[in-house]
Amino acid sequence: MLPPRSYLFFGLNAIRAISVISLLLVFSSTVFVMVTNIKAVNAFEAAKQNGDFSTNSTDPNAVNMLDCDYIEGSTVPNQAAGVFWAVVSSLLIIFQVIVLLLSELSWPMKFFDRFFPVLGSNFGLGALGIFQCLIGAQILSHHVDDFTLGAAMLLFSVGCLNILLGLIFRESAKGKRSIVAWRNEGKGVLPIATGSTSPVFVNALPPQFAPALHNGHPEDEKARYVPYPEYASPILSDKATLGFGRQGEKAAGLRGFILQRPVESLPRYAPPPPPASSPTPQASPQVHAKRISIRSSTSSFASPSQPQSPALSYEDSRPTTPVNNHAAPAFRSSPTAL
Repeated sequence: MLPPRSYLFFGLNAIRAISVISLLLVFSSTVFVMVTNIKAVNAFEAAKQNGDFSTNSTDPNAVNMLDCDYIEGSTVPNQAAGVFWAVVSSLLIIFQVIVLLLSELSWPMKFFDRFFPVLGSNFGLGALGIFQCLIGAQILSHHVDDFTLGAAMLLFSVGCLNILLGLIFRESAKGKRSIVAWRNEGKGVLPIATGSTSPVFVNALPPQFAPALHNGHPEDEKARYVPYPEYASPILSDKATLGFGRQGEKAAGLRGFILQRPVESLPRYAPPPPPASSPTPQASPQVHAKRISIRSSTSSFASPSQPQSPALSYEDSRPTTPVNNHAAPAFRSSPTAL
């Protein structure tokens, strides 16, 4: 089962297709009416020159064609410049139908948004329906053939329906039936940004020295944007880039910006820090005494002319702090002394 958005999309586009068909029918019927009017006027002028319209008839029911309000077989009024205004009316109807047809096809929508906003993308279907009703009423106000009558009736009906849709959906009607918007909505791959992100660079210059952006002429903005002219050419170039290295940071600094460094933090996969080491307990004086060794007098390195002095081993060379300040360490020879 399709979502309600799909039914609304297909329904609006079905009405759009009927509107396009009715406009094409009115276009062709108006061209046909214009050709028929021209032929009828030519026949009327030829008969008038040949004297076919006699006013001396003895029949009291005879009608003088010169006194008729309209030329026979046409919608042209029998008055001064009637032919001209009839042709102008048909040409205006054709021009309006072409404009409405392009608006229904959404091409070129930028032209309508700028020069004819009521038929652009920012307006609904109400204005379109009003124009269609006006064209249909203009055609139906004359005696026309069956083909032109049916096309005008269809256009007037579609115009009333578009007015109703414009009152219901207002300016969102054209967006709901847009094929491009439907395709973009159907993709739905990239997320839509809902919040604003903070910029990487911040302005480091005082406000009185900061360049005024988006004010005035674009050339003046470029001239004020760079405080040093010798660095203007690589910065102002549209395709020039300085990368993310030292040159880019230098150019940013010259333009009055500094790079904010992120706050240092450990990643989630970093190992936990090691626990604090506990203080080692102090050893007893007896243990310290055992670590001390005295070199034997029989050592080959001992000198007979000098008194022997005790020598400490590598393990006992570390300083020790006795617990009792009055107790002196005991010295005794080591069995491994040389």
